[in-house]
Amino acid sequence: MRNSYLFTSESVSEGHPDKVSDQISDAIVDLFLGIDPEARIACETLTTTQLVVLAGEIRGRGIYENDEWAPGIPEKVEETVRRTVREIGYEQDGFHWKTLTFQNNLHGQSAHIAQGVDSSADKDEGAGDQGIMFGYASDETPDLMPATLDYSHKILERMAQDRKSGKAPFLEPDTKSQVTLRYANERPVEATAIVVSTQHAPDYYFHGGEGDEAKYAELRDYVKGVVADVLPAELLTDKTVYHINPTGRFEIGGPDGDAGLTGRKIIVDTYGGAAPHGGGAFSGKDPTKVDRSAAYITRYLAKNIVAAGFARRCTIQLSYAIGVAEPLSIYVDLHGTGTVEESRIEAALPQLVRLTPKGIRTHLGLNKPIYRQTAAYGHFGRAPEGDTFPWERTDLVDALKAALGG
Repeated sequence: MRNSYLFTSESVSEGHPDKVSDQISDAIVDLFLGIDPEARIACETLTTTQLVVLAGEIRGRGIYENDEWAPGIPEKVEETVRRTVREIGYEQDGFHWKTLTFQNNLHGQSAHIAQGVDSSADKDEGAGDQGIMFGYASDETPDLMPATLDYSHKILERMAQDRKSGKAPFLEPDTKSQVTLRYANERPVEATAIVVSTQHAPDYYFHGGEGDEAKYAELRDYVKGVVADVLPAELLTDKTVYHINPTGRFEIGGPDGDAGLTGRKIIVDTYGGAAPHGGGAFSGKDPTKVDRSAAYITRYLAKNIVAAGFARRCTIQLSYAIGVAEPLSIYVDLHGTGTVEESRIEAALPQLVRLTPKGIRTHLGLNKPIYRQTAAYGHFGRAPEGDTFPWERTDLVDALKAALGG
């Protein structure tokens, strides 16, 4: 590893147009899994000025059978979409939960996909698609996440809480953050740059002699206060550079300012660029899709390996073929920080967790409506509570120690 280097990760808020799309898609996943835990869902969402469009394939008892919607389901779909937009906070002329136009273009799942995925008396459930999935963990934060991404998420989470509570009424939903840290000996030692661009109420800008300097100062000082609350004090110095709404005015935002699509923020969803990504998005997909479930199990395994003390950093890759249950490969990289051989871990993992799609769903309890809350501020590094974020548990530590020693 290099002794000293800069690394940057970004995050986007729940009001970012792509994240609005992700949350709508996952709200639909939750709606359908709440009706049929074995439902098959691939829901894509487009958002733009006063418009939400759904497209994709679905199947489920009491949802969509024999090429027809079950009674009342289309109405529940639209209600779910509008409620999601309302909860994010969009009541703007260019995007309003109550007055936006809604189009539902979801249709039945291809029978050719179904025949490869469904289980039978003589066949285990196959993967919903081919692909590669990665999981990662690092001990640089208590959440075992890359610090640059962890802090970027937490800045925006705090700002959203303050916006909704009324503490920061000048904030609007669409916000982006970016954190640059200097690392020495693999540890973050200094924040060199913080970027926050937030949609704001009228006049809360000052650029080129326009806007209200006092209001902009209020917004700027508020953001710097949030950063100071989120980042460890020792990382912030008099050399830390802040870029707060660097373009000046940011009143038009969200889907009215830029179209949003499901699955365009996959690096934000995972590890902020600190680890590889298989390329597949998570949101809008039921857990038979290994793009989602295998990415969750690899995070779970990597986090437990680091939590058990077998490494300071861990990357795991799994690969699958559509219609085939067992993974084609298992790869572990401890980045030179391990206390055991990677090959021993690769041999042990399938003995501890069944890595078929059904085995993953069973082990983590994924056939539940738990996904809307994953679709903003990252799928990883979140606190597991009850059924939520089960891939963040560290309940495999004892079994790993028994299998590998230590």
